[in-house]
Amino acid sequence: MSQPNIEESRGDLTLTSDPARMDVSAIHRYLSQESYWARGIPLDLVARSLANSLCFGIFDGPAQVAFARVVSDRATFAWLCDVFVLEPYRRRGLARWLLDAIDRHPDLQGLRRWSLATRDAHPLYARVGYAPMAHPDRHMERTVVDAYTGGRTR
Repeated sequence: MSQPNIEESRGDLTLTSDPARMDVSAIHRYLSQESYWARGIPLDLVARSLANSLCFGIFDGPAQVAFARVVSDRATFAWLCDVFVLEPYRRRGLARWLLDAIDRHPDLQGLRRWSLATRDAHPLYARVGYAPMAHPDRHMERTVVDAYTGGRTR
């Protein structure tokens, strides 16, 4: 059963896990145009991914300036993904604030495994307990290359 949403403020900024507050257009704009992991993703896929995930956003007034998404069964496993902070808001501790709020969320307590993938933010995630996989030989993946433009399995 889902718990109430998190809502916190720091000065003019507000962090929330209220799904109604997430700005799907702003999130889509960043993911489809700025991210290396979801470039070209269609708006309808972003909307569906948000609807099926636990989402966290930071807002400066009405403008969404940061985002993170957790895919989880809320019992044993969670995958942290789509984490971003808009350029003008970086180096202010907002990513860490998102990660701390995610760690405190009542629906995400007692999980035995958390996972994520990153190309360049290893130090950030290491500060909150993430490490390289202890047994990478046990993990496999199936990647669809160019998934948003026709796709092929690698």
